[in-house]
Amino acid sequence: MTTFDRRALLLGVGASLAACGEQPAPAASEPAAQAAGKAAQLLAAARTQVGVTLRYDPAYTKIPFPGGDVAREKGVCTDVIIRAYRDALGLDLQALVNADMRAAFDAYPRTWGLAAPDRNIDHRRVPNLRTWLARQHAELPLPRDASGWQPGDIFTSIVAKTATHIGFVSDRQGASGPLIIHNIGSGAREEDALLDWPITGRYRWAI
Repeated sequence: MTTFDRRALLLGVGASLAACGEQPAPAASEPAAQAAGKAAQLLAAARTQVGVTLRYDPAYTKIPFPGGDVAREKGVCTDVIIRAYRDALGLDLQALVNADMRAAFDAYPRTWGLAAPDRNIDHRRVPNLRTWLARQHAELPLPRDASGWQPGDIFTSIVAKTATHIGFVSDRQGASGPLIIHNIGSGAREEDALLDWPITGRYRWAI
């Protein structure tokens, strides 16, 4: 190889390396961006319930199927989850839980003495939602502290030693960690209360 050839080769390699160095940093991966977008949609839908769902009402109610709901001014903690998924992502937990319970009824709690699925109430019970989410491989390890949660995560808690509770982890921060969107007795609210009760589960589904 002549001196000229070697010089041309070195100049070509140098130019290639310089060009590589000038490439922009890679953008966030498409799946991660999509997940963040869906979480934002989900939380926005949950947040619209604040000021609309004004009271907690656990009464058994016959509702249409699929897409059934009690009047929006009332509900329980699970209704925050159900309405947000339906409104934001078009996912109907009433129909999904009912289908899975018909296929695998023995996998679900028998706490209420049911002999068959009840599409009016099954999806509105926290233990059933926990079972369904786990069966969808949506269960995640509990974080060591409040900083380990991500927006759109679903938490479950035990309140007053026996009552079950569920809600969303918000994308807004409070003094002790992320806020939560839930209904624990006074309607849908967004507040700094994630660590007020013992956490029993963490789930992330469809985001």
